[in-house]
Amino acid sequence: MTSDAHDLPGWPKYRVSSWVNRLVARPGFQSWASKFPLTRSRARADGAALFDVVQGFVQSQVLMALVELDLFRRLRAGPQTAETLGRACDVPEDGMRVLLQAGAALGLLKRKRDRFALARKGAALMGVPGLEAMIRHHKAFYDDLRDPVALLRKPDETKLSQFWPYVFGGDVDAGDAAVYSDLMAQSQRLVAEDTLRTVSLKGVQHLLDIGGGTGAFLEAAGQVNRTMQMTLFDLPSVVPDAQARFDAAGMADRVTIAPGSFREDALPEGADAISLIRVLYDHSDDTVRALLASVHDALPPGGQLIVSEPMGGGARPERAGDVYFAFYTMAMQTGRARSAEEISALLVEAGFDQVRCPTPARTYVTRVVTAVRPI
Repeated sequence: MTSDAHDLPGWPKYRVSSWVNRLVARPGFQSWASKFPLTRSRARADGAALFDVVQGFVQSQVLMALVELDLFRRLRAGPQTAETLGRACDVPEDGMRVLLQAGAALGLLKRKRDRFALARKGAALMGVPGLEAMIRHHKAFYDDLRDPVALLRKPDETKLSQFWPYVFGGDVDAGDAAVYSDLMAQSQRLVAEDTLRTVSLKGVQHLLDIGGGTGAFLEAAGQVNRTMQMTLFDLPSVVPDAQARFDAAGMADRVTIAPGSFREDALPEGADAISLIRVLYDHSDDTVRALLASVHDALPPGGQLIVSEPMGGGARPERAGDVYFAFYTMAMQTGRARSAEEISALLVEAGFDQVRCPTPARTYVTRVVTAVRPI
């Protein structure tokens, strides 16, 4: 039996919405709406929001310059003039004044007559672990975004894919491994905080962290559950600094470091919980399916899986997952920012049940999906 499109549920509402959109898209209507008392507040708000999107890339470059010139730390001691800061940074005074004024307009700095000072938002930026390092690292990402249409057409190579070679498997240069391991470890603290705020490790006896890098998540998890044994599993070139971390934290007797690749090696056994912290979104669906099957087999019946990473919004698009991380993973040339629903479906396909998607604390930091191997 067939149905005319006009008979579909919601069709009248769609027709009205379509008509309104055609009306709003007319330049003459925008001019009129910005003056008419009943519509001008909405028209002006829409215009301001659109302009904010238009100038977004410039804003990110202002932030990059502030970080590159270390201006947040320079201003932490107190207000300074554009002349003083320009001389310290080898930037002409007029150029420095433009940058400082832009920083103040973005709420990162504040202006006091002819001096500029650190604003609360700028101070907060310094307090976010790894954020300044990530901003500096964005140069490669911005190179790939210079031609976004070309990126959508999937070029043979991108700048970002050269920065994160580990996602393609194989050996990684020790120097490169140190750079991205440090970058990940710094930002992992926020991810660990939100993950452990969402997931209970009560009753877990042995946690295996796959792709755990230098152990930032396991260190945080070990502080929450102080009797739990832990195993770190990651590439041989990535884990050397993990031992020093666990020694310093007094956890060396509770942690086993197992170098290996989940693409090629069997997963360590003996854990009743496994964590995948910012792992799945780095990889293709086929790689994720194979990994989840291995995780399922490595867990005992009743064992718990924790997935924590940036996620798309699915039916309800949201900025962090569907703008930033969607294009970031595209530039990496592998993986994607899946929605919690997509990850849940992959977990069910791998044989897990009791799949849960707790309400995230900060979607721009991480979201969590948990599941259990059936008894």
